[in-house]
Amino acid sequence: MSLKKTFGNALRGLWLYISGETNNRVHLSAVVLVIAAGIIFHINVVEWLFLVVAIGLVLTSEAFNFSLEKLCDEVQSAYSERIRIVKDISAGAVLIAAIISAVIGLIIFVPKVIGLLF
Repeated sequence: MSLKKTFGNALRGLWLYISGETNNRVHLSAVVLVIAAGIIFHINVVEWLFLVVAIGLVLTSEAFNFSLEKLCDEVQSAYSERIRIVKDISAGAVLIAAIISAVIGLIIFVPKVIGLLF
């Protein structure tokens, strides 16, 4: 497969992710807010690195979750307890990533907000 076709497939997948579900758009909106907060509070390079990794962790886990849900829906159209378990575990992985990212955000931004208030 050519490099052009590979990138085309990846870009199509990215578009499907962005346009796919409300959760995906919520995460992308949160990314915009976090980036804006980083700019407003003039965070340093190390803080940016942690935020970029946290953002990547959440978006990547959500993309895997989204694709796994689509695959499960395709494989099993009727209700199946095993499919539900797979989907729940995948969603749980996204929750773990989101919690870790929220903790990173709190560690970075809470001291800055407190410094601004006092």
